[in-house]
Amino acid sequence: LLQRQLWREEGGVRPSGRVEERAQAALKTEMPPQTLKKVLLMGRSNAGKTSMRSIIFANYIARETTRLGYTQNVEHSHVKFLGNMVLNLWDCGGQEAYMESYFESQRDHIFRNVAVLIFVFDVESQNIKDMQYFGLCVEALKANSENPKVFCLLHKMDLVPEEERDKVFQAQSEKIRGIAGSLSNMCFATSIWDETLYRAWSRIVYSLIPNVEALERQLTIFCEACGADEVVLFEKATFLVISHATKTSFRDSHRFEKISNIIKQFKLSCTRSQSQFSCMQVSNSRFTAFVDVFTPTTYVMVVSSHPAVLPAATQINIQNARSYFEAHINSADGAAS
Repeated sequence: LLQRQLWREEGGVRPSGRVEERAQAALKTEMPPQTLKKVLLMGRSNAGKTSMRSIIFANYIARETTRLGYTQNVEHSHVKFLGNMVLNLWDCGGQEAYMESYFESQRDHIFRNVAVLIFVFDVESQNIKDMQYFGLCVEALKANSENPKVFCLLHKMDLVPEEERDKVFQAQSEKIRGIAGSLSNMCFATSIWDETLYRAWSRIVYSLIPNVEALERQLTIFCEACGADEVVLFEKATFLVISHATKTSFRDSHRFEKISNIIKQFKLSCTRSQSQFSCMQVSNSRFTAFVDVFTPTTYVMVVSSHPAVLPAATQINIQNARSYFEAHINSADGAAS
């Protein structure tokens, strides 16, 4: 029933028998080429760029980042994300000599065809060069890239007294918006010691997903079919939130990134004990939550509080929806149309 409903929402009739088998085979043999997204990670030395990259993409925990050295010049890495999207991540060393070269001899090379700039500020730094370098980045992007998105992370916020954080964040954000001007920009307060880092990076990768609205529509259908309160889709390796569908209001607006952080830490604990995390079920008197592998590149979390929704039915729905969402995520336009 769930599979039929998903096919109907796409404006057609669900194929059957050999017709469906041929369609699935064609989809597998005619996979679209990988979509490469250039992402610049910039900021002055000791801002925390490499530490956050290591936590998100290399499975470090916060206390392990103290042994990381400084980035020399530019470190390139390709991170496969979802079906066919690859993040071409440029981690740019922040030492002054390197920063100067980025805006002079390497300007056209560094800032050409950038999809996203992530500029990291050490929130405690009083050096005027922070904003000067950011301004030079904005000018270079306008000259070399088409419609880039800018994300500014006010990092190490845990070092600011809690009662002053909002004031500091608002003051810095206002300066950044003034410099960014017409470029699309967002600011986040972050720290490697809590879930704020996952919130910022989830929003960054969300901005890169093509036709994410179509994916959200299908998650809404899946959520309704399961009788769930909420369905959340996570990227498998990083556990960053990709999309979600919510049918019930929740008080905690930061619940997604908290769950990302908790599950990621649990996965790392499993790895250290030579075990592999596959799935989990959490049940109490108020709700039941399933976290399970969904597609080859995603996990799904289904949360239900209705006593009539049987856990076995939810598991069957997850199983039956897998092939559909795999085709949906891997399709050329992200809509499986």
